Amino acid sequence: MKVSAKWYKWEVLFLLWMAYLLNQGDRQVFNTVLPAIRDALQLTDTSVGLIATIFNLFYAAMVPVGGWAGDRFSRKWVTTLSILFWSVATMFTGLATSFMWLIVLRSVATGGGEAFFGPANYSLLGQYHTGTRARAMSIHQTAYYVGVILAGWLAGLIADKLGWQYSFIIFGAVGIVWGILMIVRLKDYPAGGDSSSPKDLSRPGFFEGFKTVFTTPTALMLTIGFSGLIFVITGYMTWVPAYLQEEFDMNQAAAGFNSMFWTYVAAFIGVLLAGTLSDKLAARSHKSRMQLQAAGLLGGAVFLFMMGGHPARWLLYASFAGWGFFRAFFDANTYSVLYDVTPPRLHASCSSAMIMTGFAVGALAPVILGALKESMGSLSRTFPILAVIWIVCGILMLIVANTNYQKDYNKLH
Repeated sequence: MKVSAKWYKWEVLFLLWMAYLLNQGDRQVFNTVLPAIRDALQLTDTSVGLIATIFNLFYAAMVPVGGWAGDRFSRKWVTTLSILFWSVATMFTGLATSFMWLIVLRSVATGGGEAFFGPANYSLLGQYHTGTRARAMSIHQTAYYVGVILAGWLAGLIADKLGWQYSFIIFGAVGIVWGILMIVRLKDYPAGGDSSSPKDLSRPGFFEGFKTVFTTPTALMLTIGFSGLIFVITGYMTWVPAYLQEEFDMNQAAAGFNSMFWTYVAAFIGVLLAGTLSDKLAARSHKSRMQLQAAGLLGGAVFLFMMGGHPARWLLYASFAGWGFFRAFFDANTYSVLYDVTPPRLHASCSSAMIMTGFAVGALAPVILGALKESMGSLSRTFPILAVIWIVCGILMLIVANTNYQKDYNKLH
């Protein structure tokens, strides 16, 4: 098979789309069957929460290593070995019989394995898709939305029929099969195929990605905007189900469904539209990618304001959908913007720098919003604060898009 064939870049997208779906699916499995694990192993809410916390912390700590590996070694093998590693760890999580084994298998092994996937995955996809980059990235992003909804439903169904252990075993087994298929079908992008100079093909140092991101104005602003995005998303994912239960008297099942369904269906539509629009506009002006991201944050902020107070349910669901639709404008362009202004040889390292920063900031959201809820007396009063964060980030991104984007782009092209 010749990797230069025009159709192959779409096969790469399909292979990585499925891998990303399984990646997000494995994360959602734990959230879905968490009560069953807690009861079966006689754990407390605090201890199962600690398992998730350590997972996120270990993931964030290992992402820079994953980015470094993705730029120094074969991106195909970093990606596929990551899938195989986390899938094996997921399978064995189903055999865990104690809190400590869950920490080892879920938090450390699964979290560490997944940390190597993202940077190499996005970098490889970006190499194959240049003129269609935003469109490909937006299609790829739909795997996240589908994975969250599909895995939540399937994991619960499997747990109800066979037991929570089989949710992990089956999802892990599917991941192993897909990883083997990717070993056969996935190919590294040809050396020099992105017109890199010999200097650009040298192996980067561990901190080069961080240095590049934090010294390139557009990349730095993207990272700040990404951090604001993740902070708000993390706060939303954590507190909106509780918001529906406490202020709309919904049961847990209804709150879980309504807090995610309207948002991610709208995001699915929005990300496909935004990706196609971005590639068309970028053909005339590359800065339009970041302008679309800024528009997404500003548009999403309007719907965050609407979530505050106590709106009618139909208006609340419309707000969820509007927020999801506009956040997709950011999602569709994140890596396209980053790769526009950073050297190809550092794409994985720069991705890891952005991801680590964003998730480190986002990890603070549940604690901060919890404290605000206690002091302000209502969850509904915290949503306008999230809106303000997006407004500030959106305005700053518009300024940088208009003043620095083209300069940073021209340095590399």
